[in-house]
Amino acid sequence: MTTLKEQLQEEMKAAMRAHEKQRLGVIRLMLAAIKQYEVDERAVADDTHVIIMLDKMIKQRRESVEQYEKAKREDLASQERYEIELIQTFLPQALSVAEIDKLVSDAINLVGAKTMQDMGKVMAHLKPQLIGRADMSTVSSKIKERLS
Repeated sequence: MTTLKEQLQEEMKAAMRAHEKQRLGVIRLMLAAIKQYEVDERAVADDTHVIIMLDKMIKQRRESVEQYEKAKREDLASQERYEIELIQTFLPQALSVAEIDKLVSDAINLVGAKTMQDMGKVMAHLKPQLIGRADMSTVSSKIKERLS
C-alpha cells in the first residue's frame, strides 16, 4: 500500500509527462508543504500528518476564495477553487451531513456533554475521526447547536 506522499510523487510525475502545468504546480505546493514539515520536525510525514496539512491548505484556500470574491477577482477565486478540488482528491471521502450529525450525537452521548463547557471534550473526541473528512467549523457549529 502506498502512502499519500508517494501517491503525490507519482501524480507529480504523471502531470509532468502530460504537460499539465496547473495541476503540476498545485501538486508541487502540496509536496513542498510536506517537505517543509519534515525539515521542521525532523521526522517523516505519515498519512495522518499529510491529511492534516492538506486539510489546512484547503481551509486557507477557502478563505482566499472569500477574499477574492469580495475584491471581485473571479480569476484568482477560480484558481483557488481549482486547487481546492485537486487537493480534495487526495483526502479521504468526505462525510455527508447525516453522518456528521450521527457522529456528533454519538460523541455528545459518549462523553456525557450537557453544556457548552463540554464542547472541548466533544471536539477532542471527534477530531481524529473527522480530520480531512469534514469541515471542522461545520462540526463545531453542529455541536454548539446541540449543546445550547
